Amino acid sequence: MNKRSHHESSGGAGYGGIGKGHECSSTSSGKAKMWEEEQDGGGGMDELLEVLGYKVKSSEMADVAEKLEQLEMVMGAAPNLPGDTIHYNPSDLSGWVQSMLTELNNPAANLDILDSVLQSHHIDGPLLAPAESSSVSTVGFSNSQQQQIETTQSSRVYNDDSEYDLRAIPGSAVYPQAQEKDSNRKRLKTSSGSTNSAPPPTLLSSSPQPIGTVAEPTRPVVLVDSQETGVRLVHTLLACAEAVQQDNLKLADALFKHISLLVASQAGAMGKVARYFADALAHRIYRIYPQDSLNPCYSDILQRYFYETCPYLKFAHFTANQAILEAFATSSRVHVIDFGLKEGMQWPALIQALALRPGGPPAFRLTGIGPPQPDNTDTLQQVGWKLAQLADTIGVKFHFRGFVANSLADIEPSMLDIGPADAEVVAVNSVFELHRLLARPGAIDKVLSSIKAMRPKIVTLVEQEANHNGPVFLDRFTEALHYYSSLFDSLEGSGSGSGLVPPTEDLVMSEMYLGRQICNVVAYDGADRVERHETLTQWRARMGSAGFEPVHLGSNAFKQASMLLALFAGGDGYRVEENNGCLMLGWHTRRLIATSAWQPATDSH
Repeated sequence: MNKRSHHESSGGAGYGGIGKGHECSSTSSGKAKMWEEEQDGGGGMDELLEVLGYKVKSSEMADVAEKLEQLEMVMGAAPNLPGDTIHYNPSDLSGWVQSMLTELNNPAANLDILDSVLQSHHIDGPLLAPAESSSVSTVGFSNSQQQQIETTQSSRVYNDDSEYDLRAIPGSAVYPQAQEKDSNRKRLKTSSGSTNSAPPPTLLSSSPQPIGTVAEPTRPVVLVDSQETGVRLVHTLLACAEAVQQDNLKLADALFKHISLLVASQAGAMGKVARYFADALAHRIYRIYPQDSLNPCYSDILQRYFYETCPYLKFAHFTANQAILEAFATSSRVHVIDFGLKEGMQWPALIQALALRPGGPPAFRLTGIGPPQPDNTDTLQQVGWKLAQLADTIGVKFHFRGFVANSLADIEPSMLDIGPADAEVVAVNSVFELHRLLARPGAIDKVLSSIKAMRPKIVTLVEQEANHNGPVFLDRFTEALHYYSSLFDSLEGSGSGSGLVPPTEDLVMSEMYLGRQICNVVAYDGADRVERHETLTQWRARMGSAGFEPVHLGSNAFKQASMLLALFAGGDGYRVEENNGCLMLGWHTRRLIATSAWQPATDSH
């Protein structure tokens, strides 16, 4: 039987991302605190490290040093992984460092955890059933010191005196219902049924507090292994979302503080996506909204990084262009009306394809629509000028015209100078745009009616394959959590966010691009909630009701889209699927975006 002696931890630590952090006595430069453990034997230990409390065999020195450098690189590259840790077993420092590296660099189980929780989750009330086989360690801290934060914003502030703090978290009790007199005594609860010691849990210091967090007295800190943390984190996010739906903001406030703690100890894609959902919940609970959340210029910049990082936008542009190219096969004059020009990334490939068309390229007109810019710059004309230069270089006759509009519903067909049907062939293109019209009653019906009036030969429609437009907040939240977890997991799987390589700028900005969507889905309501994604089934019903019939995307598009995915790292995880003439791109088994093509029904002319 090993004998354990625990150092005492002093109070004054903040909770849930608040405060100065835990002040623990240490004899090793304060970087990590060891919980000493006396063991029999120990021959061959490095004497200098043994004096400092680290039991490392001389033969393991080089290997341990290399692993510590790798661990420092990983933790330094992730802002949510601070360096203060508690190590239970100094006699196996090499094994512990290896287990840390394995845990931090193995996010593959995150989606399995999320899937199991979402599939089995059934919320009957504000509290969830306890987990039966959790392995939880608790470290007690003194309640003698309290910290308070005064907020100057016009937000809601809650006093943390509710019984919800003690019973809101699903699973085994996070806080003891009655404090023991010897509050400084550490307690370690281990899972029954196994004699092997589990990988040592870590205590991560406070991360920057999300918006709206209110300070509370210091409490015991829960230490759990990675899988247990992931399950508990998902349950707590869902419980907080239900509290928001029930307008129980005191409970939501208490749950949010627990989420802040759990997020700080969750690595990988799940930790990242949970942080964005936690921030979005904070915006909704405390009613503090980012000022640039709806800035279209900022969104366009982030979208450029998203375009470069993963294949979703490239897939959308490629499949839509292929359908347009086939519709233009025999036409000498063609006109594309783009409902969301942005930086025009879709059109260089189409211009080049038209230049290579047998018999010579057609005359190409492009009408680009975009929102007004905050600084009143004419970005549409700048994009048009660059495309005109490209077209001139490769011998394509090109004409561009831009329209600035706050909404697609403000565009009338008569504004677009559409030629007679026998003079030019028209294509209407919408990539991730039409769902934004669902925030305004009647807007989508007006736009679809205007599209019919344009007499297009083809309409290309690309939308997210998700239902984030339902009337029930908890259902939207749950669907969004599942959807964006898959997206974040695919970003990690692309290679940029895995291993020991620090995250690239493209990856970080791509995560911010998705994070802004999460914030809009969760934090906003009414006309400000514009990320109202709907599924392909819903769009089929809507397009059919508006008088459109589907145009099947050819097998050639399917084959070439599959080849496109092979160019991406982690391409084995991406899946192209043909669905009744439409093409869908997903990550493993989760469908994420869908491309469909349409034309006015023959009996509706």
